[in-house]
Amino acid sequence: MAELLKGKPVAEALLEKCRTQSEELKERGITPTLAIVRCGEDPADLSYEKGAMKRCEAAGVAVKNIVMPVDVDAETFYRTIDETNKDASIHGILMFRPVPKHLGKEKSRNAIAPEKDVDGCTDGSLAGIFTNTETGFAPCTAQAVIEIFDYYGIDLKGKNVALIGRSLVVGKPLAMMLMNRNATVTVCHTRTIDVPSITRKADIVVLAAGVKEMADASYFSEGQTVADVGINWNEEKGKLCGDALFEEAEPIVAKITPVPGGVGSVTTAVLVSHVVEAAIRQNR
Repeated sequence: MAELLKGKPVAEALLEKCRTQSEELKERGITPTLAIVRCGEDPADLSYEKGAMKRCEAAGVAVKNIVMPVDVDAETFYRTIDETNKDASIHGILMFRPVPKHLGKEKSRNAIAPEKDVDGCTDGSLAGIFTNTETGFAPCTAQAVIEIFDYYGIDLKGKNVALIGRSLVVGKPLAMMLMNRNATVTVCHTRTIDVPSITRKADIVVLAAGVKEMADASYFSEGQTVADVGINWNEEKGKLCGDALFEEAEPIVAKITPVPGGVGSVTTAVLVSHVVEAAIRQNR
């Protein structure tokens, strides 16, 4: 039976660190503050916003909600983002995406100043990952995987990692982050031939394809650590599931993140930690 790498203790440890750092900042007259930019009233956005606000409050981080209608004109939208970028009292910006089509997908995400891009969505943040510098922040889900590895003492140095998925949100940035920790990374995708033959040879397998239970027993071998980033809905079973077929993977591997309760449960805590870190960087 594999050890479950649960996200809850990782998130709690992150938030406790944030609380301490927030208190130290407040002693200097600085309140770490997150601006949440939302267009419209999408239920999924509202749910995530509520969770993020709760986590922020618990860590001593203030939240400013910037809500605009779905049909907001581009001039108003970009003027608002520019004003938020220039507001020294706001340290991080979370923009719910996708924004309404008329605002422009690429233009909108890159409108955020990289130093305030706590969600890791701008080209500047991604460049910072590739150069391994403090330019912006990593995408929260990718960082959550690293936080789990660190918390459970999983050394990446010299390890062979098979990563399935090449999105800008998880796969590509996470591959670079793993290499920054001196892992050897093989990125698999929809055009990769015989993926199971690659993943079986790896020390660590990261599943970030977003395809429910795609990885059955043939993908794994004994002694592996598996980080399952996928969050999918299994209609037949009536529950959330990951990219791994858990019932087949768990008896084989040594360690695995559960779904739910794994990587996803750390993501919001990472967002909060990025806001606090942004406040620290901007007030050095």
